[in-house]
Amino acid sequence: MHVGRFSHLPATGWGWPVLAKSKPWTNKKWTDSGEAHDDRGLKHRAEDEGRPVPVPPELVAILREHIEEFGIHEDGRLFRTSRGGVISIGTYCEVWKAARAFALTPEQQVSPLAARPYDLRHAAVSLWLNAGVAAPDVAERAGHGVDVLLKVYAKCIDGGTEIANRRIDDALAA
Repeated sequence: MHVGRFSHLPATGWGWPVLAKSKPWTNKKWTDSGEAHDDRGLKHRAEDEGRPVPVPPELVAILREHIEEFGIHEDGRLFRTSRGGVISIGTYCEVWKAARAFALTPEQQVSPLAARPYDLRHAAVSLWLNAGVAAPDVAERAGHGVDVLLKVYAKCIDGGTEIANRRIDDALAA
């Protein structure tokens, strides 16, 4: 779970909210506070350093509607329980399972496709790479270096062979 600053959500166009920290779940005996959720900075960043996240216009509109209806928790969380608590991992899993059933065909539902929410990150990064966005730009949007992009995400790309062949043919013909 990440906590953010949502002042960068324009009325139209792309938004760039800033993820400011995380509040991951772990066993109470493994946290500094004794609570199940400790506030943490973002990986590989200074404690107070945030990371802007690109949000397409359609999602900006949805987020703005959500904020208008539910507001933002004092600690920056968009999603919380009716009493302001942290949403449990079990609830996230139930919602994810329902979303998969709604969005995917029965064959896709039994496949590993989008098996967990984090898989959306892989899908976004693959989409950006397949769209021809330069690797350094994709890495910046995803919040890591090009080395991680090429090591972790580039293997997720599917269906790019014909596009690559066409680009190489075009380059050779020029």
